[in-house]
Amino acid sequence: MTVLGFDKPLYILPFDHRGSFQKKMFGWDGKLSPQQTLEIATAKRVIYDAFKAAIAAAVPKEKAGILVDEQFGSAILRDAVADGYATSCPAEKSGQEEFDFEYGEDFGKHIEAFQPTFCKVLVRYNPEADQNLNRRQSARLKRLSEYLHGNKSRSRFMFELLVPPEKSQLDQFKGDNKAYDLELRPRLMAETIKELQDQGVEPDVWKIEGLDRREDCEKIVAAAQRGGRKAVGCIILGRGEDDKKVREWLATAAGVPGFIGFAVGRTSFWDPLVDWRAKKITRNAAVAEIARRYEEFVEIFETSAKAVPAHLT
Repeated sequence: MTVLGFDKPLYILPFDHRGSFQKKMFGWDGKLSPQQTLEIATAKRVIYDAFKAAIAAAVPKEKAGILVDEQFGSAILRDAVADGYATSCPAEKSGQEEFDFEYGEDFGKHIEAFQPTFCKVLVRYNPEADQNLNRRQSARLKRLSEYLHGNKSRSRFMFELLVPPEKSQLDQFKGDNKAYDLELRPRLMAETIKELQDQGVEPDVWKIEGLDRREDCEKIVAAAQRGGRKAVGCIILGRGEDDKKVREWLATAAGVPGFIGFAVGRTSFWDPLVDWRAKKITRNAAVAEIARRYEEFVEIFETSAKAVPAHLT
């Protein structure tokens, strides 16, 4: 069993979107033809080429990584492993409210087929939601956690936590999602982390929705690292927010020990990819723009991390 945690810098360009990518980028529903699958895979190759361009230009290879799915990115995953890049691959079914394994009982075979640096799950979990739902999810997640920390797997465990509001919680803020995000979500996130840990779910890295206040970032790290979990890291996700908001989240988290990086996908690649598909820009221009955005997010995180006064570290 490996030692729990991962505390090195980690700057991920995620493009493991499946259902949302298929529908919102391409406008396709239902089962895809082989040609449609190839078209999506071809679009994802643009993002991967941008990632490689960013590393060639400015981003330290040892701090960089990609997150891409097997369905559309299996060739990319193999190439990335061969080129020595850190890789992450999702284990969850796409677009479901309840976490379940994409490949059912064969989840382990699919992890070992690619041996990604990280096996990632996206989970919607609110500690005040349906308790039966939470128990079903935590049981599956414990099983994955034990598998990844056992002798069969070389992959670490990355947990993307989303805490959607219950109606009663949102009602407290008169339906204002931003007020919920600021005033209640941070506490619910910390509670969720502790609840899952107590049920045997032990991520090496927590992938966290953006937080506006430094003290909330500190509380999340304290929850993630409690009870001797000192090497467990946290990274900030972009949640498809606009460039300005993502920059704020990165700058806030970067100054907090325990936040080791980020995973910002749609904010990095969506608009350039849409413009390329609409033939408004060339493929090379799309690659260059995605690479530029990713490089900028790395620069913001690294600069903000260095700017923290010594007494706060």
